[in-house]
Amino acid sequence: MTPAPSAGSESTKKRRRRKRSANRAPQSLDLKAETPPSNKPVQKIDRAFAKRVDEVSAGGLVIDFAGTQGLLIGRIDQKDSARTRLLWSLPKGHIESGETPEEAALREVLEETGIESQIARSLGVIDFWFMAGGKRIHKTVHHYLFREVGGLLAPQVTEVDEVAWFPLHEIIERLAYPDEKKLIARSGDLKL
Repeated sequence: MTPAPSAGSESTKKRRRRKRSANRAPQSLDLKAETPPSNKPVQKIDRAFAKRVDEVSAGGLVIDFAGTQGLLIGRIDQKDSARTRLLWSLPKGHIESGETPEEAALREVLEETGIESQIARSLGVIDFWFMAGGKRIHKTVHHYLFREVGGLLAPQVTEVDEVAWFPLHEIIERLAYPDEKKLIARSGDLKL
């Protein structure tokens, strides 16, 4: 009896099987499922990601006694080689342990501007992401509308380069950061 042409001998079948397995694409390794001979689990390979840091701050816009001007802080733009360009923003700062957002906002406005104030109402919350010091920072800022009640206008020496009152109709165009611009634009009438 003559074997069929595709049948081949046993040794031919074994060679075919070996050849096929050698030509197969390597299978992906699942490090979690694989256990080395020592029966210790394989540690997952860490990828280099920037560490995420969550920060919460509070501050806002102070309206003067007359109800016609708003108070902004100016910081020198670090990207400006001449160091003459100021970036205007709303005064704000970190909420300290045990503080409410309202308490932190009042304290930060006083520290950064020298102006004592009272909260009239909430303006809303902004949250955004940025990179600093190799970390991904997720910042949440509670904003309030304040009325001036006292104090003397003076920038905080260590954090603020300038403080100034601006007519309310100029506040949006003076603000350097788009999120703050949107917040104030959505706030409607700023008069108290």
